[in-house]
Amino acid sequence: MKVLLVHNHYQQPGGEDTVFAREAALLREHGHTVLTYTRSNAEVRDFSPVAKASLPLRMIWARDAVRDLRALIAAEKPDVAHFHNTHFMISPAAYTACHEAGVPVVQSLYNPRLLCPAATFTRHGNACQDCLGKTPPWPGIVHACYRDSRLQTAAVAAMLTIHRWRKTWTLRVDCYIASTEFYRQKFIAGGLPAHKLVVKPHFVAPDPLPREHEPGDYALYVGRLEPVKGVRVLLAAWEQAGAIPLKIRGEGPLEGEVTARAAALGTVEVVGRLSSEALMQLVKGARFLVWPSLGYYETFGLVAVEAFACGVPVIASRAGVMAEIVTDGATGLHFTAGDPADLAAKVRWAWDHPAEMAAMGRAARREYEQKYTAERNYAQLLHIYEMVRRR
Repeated sequence: MKVLLVHNHYQQPGGEDTVFAREAALLREHGHTVLTYTRSNAEVRDFSPVAKASLPLRMIWARDAVRDLRALIAAEKPDVAHFHNTHFMISPAAYTACHEAGVPVVQSLYNPRLLCPAATFTRHGNACQDCLGKTPPWPGIVHACYRDSRLQTAAVAAMLTIHRWRKTWTLRVDCYIASTEFYRQKFIAGGLPAHKLVVKPHFVAPDPLPREHEPGDYALYVGRLEPVKGVRVLLAAWEQAGAIPLKIRGEGPLEGEVTARAAALGTVEVVGRLSSEALMQLVKGARFLVWPSLGYYETFGLVAVEAFACGVPVIASRAGVMAEIVTDGATGLHFTAGDPADLAAKVRWAWDHPAEMAAMGRAARREYEQKYTAERNYAQLLHIYEMVRRR
């Protein structure tokens, strides 16, 4: 099969880039011809002032991306086009090039951008779904949810509104992939056709294999250092947790604050940038991973699944996707999202019950083997491609 993968990189690398690269490698490993069309929002740094002023129009209809894809499709004639991200250098107009040529379109949904201009379901650090089902999504504009700018939020809202009116989301996409059932239901509530929404989780490859040694003497957080990730809740919990070592690996806007509070606490260590192999070793050495994200921000938890693959249990917020991926008492523990006292209590229990947590780690590894391996994911992905080709 000849597959066209389309992806728009953000200026900062993220999980979407990882999944895009892993799925491309997976398809090539199984003998498929993989074509790629990629753009990056970093291109805007070289734009002229006039080009930068036209970015709102580009979000709606990127003419050059449509032109590029038309030429690529005419030359290569792919069997299916799989879009990972279109914001904002590619734009949803790119589906048109595929539709005109009769190439079925699959769109992976990594965040709720089609439902929320900020693509986070949060406002000022709190859970928010005020724009869900609204056309135009005016609450987002009022509260300047995208980059704290009413003008930029209005541009995203205009893109969403125009393509809803044009029925782009319902007529130009043949299948959407949500990584969890929780978010599949959110997208259905937001107006996407239920029969076009399937669940396919992300996967971890290569398999890091479960740890073969006793866990170390630390808990671990891996992720962005920003409010919606629950980093402040994590640090507040550690003030109450007692003398339990915590390692934090991440970067983001709260990096300075985290470093200062870690130094004050004395039990928290901020770890520098690591290679993928070194990061997996850090995960394998942890007694457990902490996933303290707030509300409905997360659409998946790749770091939690990586911990499962290593045989490491996870303490996660009892909310949304976190509660779906981590089974309380089986593959980890739940705590009330945003509640540092409850998180501290669960951390202390986990630290004082190593045998029970080791059993949860073994169950987590079994969960990985059943749901999150490359081979399992390949079978699901191929089924989706064959389904849209039949349609």
